[in-house]
Amino acid sequence: MFVKPGSASALFAGPFALGTLSAPGGPAFPALVTPDGQATDLRAAFGEEQLTVRDLLDRWETALPRLHALSGGSGSGSSPLEGFRVHAPVDPRQVFQSGANYRQHVIDLHVAHRAPDDDRSEEERRAEAAEIMDRRAAEDLPYVFIGLPGAITGPYDDVVLPSWAGKPDWELELAVVIGRPAHQVSVEDALSYVAGYTIANDLTDRATVFRRDMPQIGTDWLRSKNAPGFTPLGPWIVPAGSVPDTDGLRLTLKLNGETMQDESTEDMIFDVARLISYVSQSARLLPGDLVLTGSPAGNGMHWGRLLRDGDVMDSSVTGLGTQRTRCVAEES
Repeated sequence: MFVKPGSASALFAGPFALGTLSAPGGPAFPALVTPDGQATDLRAAFGEEQLTVRDLLDRWETALPRLHALSGGSGSGSSPLEGFRVHAPVDPRQVFQSGANYRQHVIDLHVAHRAPDDDRSEEERRAEAAEIMDRRAAEDLPYVFIGLPGAITGPYDDVVLPSWAGKPDWELELAVVIGRPAHQVSVEDALSYVAGYTIANDLTDRATVFRRDMPQIGTDWLRSKNAPGFTPLGPWIVPAGSVPDTDGLRLTLKLNGETMQDESTEDMIFDVARLISYVSQSARLLPGDLVLTGSPAGNGMHWGRLLRDGDVMDSSVTGLGTQRTRCVAEES
């Protein structure tokens, strides 16, 4: 989707953000975007024809001051956003996804996934879920799994619902963009490895989350989360310095204009720093990698209403902009 006249205002925090744009028929390029709806082609500004956003993240410590200087310029060389296509802002090497990280969301799912032979009251099951969440927090053990970069699509692209997906669901999330290699970092130092933040909608097919052929295997994240386009990302990467506090951001998702998710990151069980540190104990995080921080309450399983052909999702996170995606059923 191309940015339309009248919708150019980026609505993000700070003096600038990074995006990946293209003109009709042209290649994608990294852009510096300002809140007044202007975009600067960073290939020309940096004198590198093949430059990408990930290249900038690979040298974030030196690139960031130059970006600040460009954002404070007179606007020469910039163009209105209208008419450009907005792609996912970065092509990551690795995607780390946090599951079960919002207290109320996990409690709701615990109740929604009641076993057929569980005749306890909803109050009893909610109390059990709350006790599990308290224990996880006390034991300091986040739950993180790996997603595929191939599932990522742009913030305004259509989302194709596979014909095999029986219960496709939305999951709006705050996404962390890594700015320098991180391995075995402490919680206290973790935020210094963050380049910025963006929006992710980590779609899940609830019907294929659990393996029915062999329940002992557990979850099947490949099948349930990694269809092409199942992770709309962006529109922008807002530098970390413009988002000084990630503990009070509002995540809001509307389905066909009706608010379904509206929650604060305060409901996270494990905050951004804890997640980065935890992931880095096992894996080596690289510039441009994503750490998705989990989704709050208000998913389709909670409402008893899953995604279907023609649905439109409008998703926003405080200071990071807004994405809009339309669901399209896969053709047989």
